[in-house]
Amino acid sequence: MTVTNVLLSGVVGSTAYGLAREGSDVDRLGVFAAPTETLHGLRGPQESHVSTAPDRTLHEAAKWCRLALGGNPTVTELVWLPDELYEVRTPLGDELIGIRSTFLSASRVRAAYLGYAGQQFIKLRSRSGAPSPEGRRRAAKHARHLKRLCHQGHELYATGSLTIRVDDPDEHHRFGERVAVDPDAALSLLRRVEAAFDETPSALPEHPDEAAADAWLRRVRAHFYTPYAPPA
Repeated sequence: MTVTNVLLSGVVGSTAYGLAREGSDVDRLGVFAAPTETLHGLRGPQESHVSTAPDRTLHEAAKWCRLALGGNPTVTELVWLPDELYEVRTPLGDELIGIRSTFLSASRVRAAYLGYAGQQFIKLRSRSGAPSPEGRRRAAKHARHLKRLCHQGHELYATGSLTIRVDDPDEHHRFGERVAVDPDAALSLLRRVEAAFDETPSALPEHPDEAAADAWLRRVRAHFYTPYAPPA
């Protein structure tokens, strides 16, 4: 898959979190800009491109902004990566990193991170007690990501900053193995983190700064605008 006008791209997922083990997939996420002229036709450009081998997801700039403004944890991490994990950085990509805090809001971060953690719990419950090694492996993976989402979400809510790499990867793996056979341990973590959200004043505003995202997106559109030339 060839996608042009990639503005920002990097290694995300388990590798970024420090949770990768031998055989783990390497996931990549990025933002690209569709040529501005293509946005005005009858059918707009494809908004996301997903490929495997390598595993890569690219979102068009407007879609990425909408997801980030909604607090989506997966797209949010792209602009908080350590420098060494970026594989493509352009001036417009650096601008996006520079305004990353403007996409955040207390209510949406709380809802998104707890919501994603809850989804991992549902998947974990569906696989818990699985007799096959693959089933147990997947249950443990859901548990690890549940723990990560809980802690990262609360950190972002409380401080306005996101640390991508987890503090203790081995503890996350031990938690995953333990919870794969006893999902109630994950439920108690969810309840504790929900209570922590209730008790913690947020460093984030109640609403994101959509004007900053809109201004950045307009700069992207101006940069990639070429006047339409009708066929001869």
